[in-house]
Amino acid sequence: MDKRLAFNEDVENYDKWRPTYCEELFKDIIAYSHLEQGLKAIEIGIGTGQATRPFLETDCELTAIELGNDLTEYSKLKFREYKNFTIYNTSFEEFACPDSSIDILYSATAFHWIPEETGYLKASKLLKTGGTLALFWNRPFVARENDELHQIIQGIYQKYRPSNTKLIENDTERYNNISKTIQNYGFRDVVFKLYHLTRQFSSTDYIAVLNTYSDHRSLPSPAKERFEDEIREAIIKFGDALMVYDTIDLYLARK
Repeated sequence: MDKRLAFNEDVENYDKWRPTYCEELFKDIIAYSHLEQGLKAIEIGIGTGQATRPFLETDCELTAIELGNDLTEYSKLKFREYKNFTIYNTSFEEFACPDSSIDILYSATAFHWIPEETGYLKASKLLKTGGTLALFWNRPFVARENDELHQIIQGIYQKYRPSNTKLIENDTERYNNISKTIQNYGFRDVVFKLYHLTRQFSSTDYIAVLNTYSDHRSLPSPAKERFEDEIREAIIKFGDALMVYDTIDLYLARK
């Protein structure tokens, strides 16, 4: 199954547990883009609308693109009171739109699903001259070296989902690479911003969060159940409270 469609399997759980974004981020995007009534915006990969309402509140004409059919229907219902909202059940690659017609194109923790060259070239093609590209990602971190529970959880991850990749809370190399990539595709006035949030979960809630991620949902059933049991037991032993540290990286640029 296409991993992009894993998010479509449990829409209500996805809407409840996927992280939203801080007010400061939305203010920064809106200020940079001068978004206002009548301007045209595209959101790539709306999901269940974790990053949608603040843009709709500007009275811009917002068109959302979503590959999952259930997610599309959910978001259509969720934002039905907004006359300035339209949603299409399609991929960004297949989405039809006149060239140089969009004032802002943004994507919240979704743009990485699109092949790099396809995504950036099409974004540039659709944006008006001076139009804004806004890309941002939420990166939850559960691997602090000074947190005993985090280290136990990482041991469980290595047992069921082994990886040689070093986990970095603030990955400056990644941030620099994304900024350079945006510039390499001809965008200018690149601005990079970071935001930090903290969330606390019970064992039950954290398992629910894990089930909103495609790599977790794709684990074979017996291993997935054992993995979840061990994670649950570890959190319970530490007072049934797990701290998750979110880093949100935002990239703004103009065509």
